[in-house]
Amino acid sequence: MVSHGASCAVFWSVFMMIITFSFAGDIVHHDNIAPKRPGCENNFVLVKVPTWIDGVENCEYVGVGARFGPTLESKEKRANHTRVAIADPPDCCSLPKNKLTGEIILVHRGQCSFTTKANIAEKAGASAMLIINYRTELFKMVCEANETDVDIGIPTVMLPQDAGENLKNHILNNSVVSVQLYSPYRPLVDVAEVFLWLMAVGTILCASYWSAWTVRESAIEQEKLLKDASDEYVNAENAGYSAYVEISTAAAISFVVIASCFLVMLYKFMTSWFVEVLVVLFCIGGVEGLQTCLVALLSCFRWFQHAAQTFVKVPFFGAVSYLTIAVTPFCIVFAVLWGVYRHVSFAWVGQDILGITLIITVLQIVRIPNLKVGTVLLSCAFLYDIFWVFVSKWWFHESVMIVVARGDKSGEDGIPMLLKIPRLFDPWGGYSIIGFGDIILPGLLVAFSLRYDWLAKKNLRDGYFLWAMTAYGLGLLITYMALNLMDGHGQPALLYIVPFTLGTFLSLGKKRGELKVLWTRGEPKIPCPHIQEDQSTNQ
Repeated sequence: MVSHGASCAVFWSVFMMIITFSFAGDIVHHDNIAPKRPGCENNFVLVKVPTWIDGVENCEYVGVGARFGPTLESKEKRANHTRVAIADPPDCCSLPKNKLTGEIILVHRGQCSFTTKANIAEKAGASAMLIINYRTELFKMVCEANETDVDIGIPTVMLPQDAGENLKNHILNNSVVSVQLYSPYRPLVDVAEVFLWLMAVGTILCASYWSAWTVRESAIEQEKLLKDASDEYVNAENAGYSAYVEISTAAAISFVVIASCFLVMLYKFMTSWFVEVLVVLFCIGGVEGLQTCLVALLSCFRWFQHAAQTFVKVPFFGAVSYLTIAVTPFCIVFAVLWGVYRHVSFAWVGQDILGITLIITVLQIVRIPNLKVGTVLLSCAFLYDIFWVFVSKWWFHESVMIVVARGDKSGEDGIPMLLKIPRLFDPWGGYSIIGFGDIILPGLLVAFSLRYDWLAKKNLRDGYFLWAMTAYGLGLLITYMALNLMDGHGQPALLYIVPFTLGTFLSLGKKRGELKVLWTRGEPKIPCPHIQEDQSTNQ
């Protein structure tokens, strides 16, 4: 019999696994549509533009550098404070009427090419050029195909419309406006990635041992029944040993379809109210996950064992332990407080606690019965991850997975189905994040390996768990290496994790001659005592 909590976990496992990638925020934007050529070969880099109004530090804006011109300084202390002047005419398509002596010229986009504006601004004596876009987004400034005068000696940066208009208004109000232009490098390794790696590996480690322990306890009870030829069964509803769901091959395949449909729905209807709905659903799942983990943890102490083993009937929920009733209010208050204050700087702590406990609960309840199902599930997830991070750009002109995870169209900081840690030593700030699917999906296979090892009575060296756990850790490590090599651009983590984890398991099983058993039979089964009695009677 599957408990109410198990059925909820099935829903949450499908719902939460839609996000399966790691992300740190783009700094360098590569572009194959506008190829590089001499004089026009810069990467499109984000640029920090801190401002000062009448000598008082004001807002800091973010712009994007042009394909042409010199590269910008990477160190803030080396970037000059330079006064900003408005171009006259505003489009800077002809020589400005105002005299410039090294100021940064502020111009409007349009009427002529970007390189034409830059050449005119340089001739007028400007030290750099800020272009105000006519939209709030940023635009990649490239060289026209037939342009030859691209030997430009001043940097050019585009600002979003609102930032540019703010600077313009201050200048028109006779304020002295000065800015710095610099593009700092992202550090090769941030401590956030180290902790995120430890969180992901630790979550799978805890969930695997919990899952294996419950299976072993159930096996011990069945062995006792078999030995005593008893007709009594362990009350699964109270003990919780059979309250789990096994994934079938059909369910593994349908995951891709269901998750893809839900992902597209999020992409098309991503608004602030839709994110609010997701927050509510996440809080509900987080309450169940936190409650399950707290009850299991407190049950290990003898002071709480009586409360954990004493049950009462609750309408709609069935038999519920007194310990569960005691911890539930705390879990609800914790989730509600996070939902209300999720925009504060330290809210990521609450989100990670709810997320980790939910993932552990899912890995405890949802299981794969054999390696065949695990292979189908991870292979489908592998293709799903690649498609929605990379291939979706061809149809939607942007990565659907990245847009959804960042909440670009919602006005929010992103959807909550992620573990995230702030990048403390990154000058660009932001968060390093990992999707729930990057932990849950390979975690199902890792947990299966430990259950198999324990039931087959294999030690750590001769079993599969150590190898699977190590392979997952290496796969995730390679993901973060790729993330840094790609300057923070979102990476489909399963692209690296699945070959490491699944490939190691399949190769090791084949080498040991146990692949057929793992593929079809999976975990060793303990025969039912009733069947044993019937067979002996027939003989």
